[in-house]
Amino acid sequence: MRWQSAYATAGGPAVSRPVPARAGEARRGGRAVRPRRLLDLRRGRRPVRTLRYPAGDVLVVSGLPGGGKSTLMRRAKGGARLIDSQDVRERWQARLPRLLPYALYRPLVRIAHYAGLWQALRSGDSVVVHDCGTLRWVRAWVARQARRRGRGMHLVLLDVPVRTALDGQRERGRGVSAYAMARHRNASRRLLAEAEAGRLPGVCASVVLLDREAARELEAIDFDG
Repeated sequence: MRWQSAYATAGGPAVSRPVPARAGEARRGGRAVRPRRLLDLRRGRRPVRTLRYPAGDVLVVSGLPGGGKSTLMRRAKGGARLIDSQDVRERWQARLPRLLPYALYRPLVRIAHYAGLWQALRSGDSVVVHDCGTLRWVRAWVARQARRRGRGMHLVLLDVPVRTALDGQRERGRGVSAYAMARHRNASRRLLAEAEAGRLPGVCASVVLLDREAARELEAIDFDG
């Protein structure tokens, strides 16, 4: 069976009901969930193998740098387009002198990232977006674009300790400054606090909270009909 999340009232407790699983999921013994409102999968709650969203919707993945956003995005299926600012940065780095400071061409990377995001949102495809979490206007803009084409915007928020995120930065060989990390940490705390209070945000059709363990359990992000 897979499990679908449902909520009786705003801010009320989550309840899950079993719905028929796809054949492949049944063979793996996994659970698939179509999130509704807030779904908190942290602290060892019932493992979920697949998050399922309607085809054509937009999923924003947010959290600390090094927390596992890019890894999670690569689990997307169903023909979803991945818009990851880190990929854009790496493409620019490959074309420019290695000793050129990133700060000098950061504006060009951001322009290229938002241009790619704009094209993806206009395509009508399912889209998964890397979000640094510090810029509220980006999520609001993405939500407006989704609504204009009659689709929903969803949020997955990775809740990992700062030390874990710093370890992740070291493993990938690309860190952020102490100032930037403080901004990300403050933004992530605000997002989590708003989500846990049931206020995050009005533009989101659903919000999923994951810690590192829940993120490891998640095998796929699927966009079906």
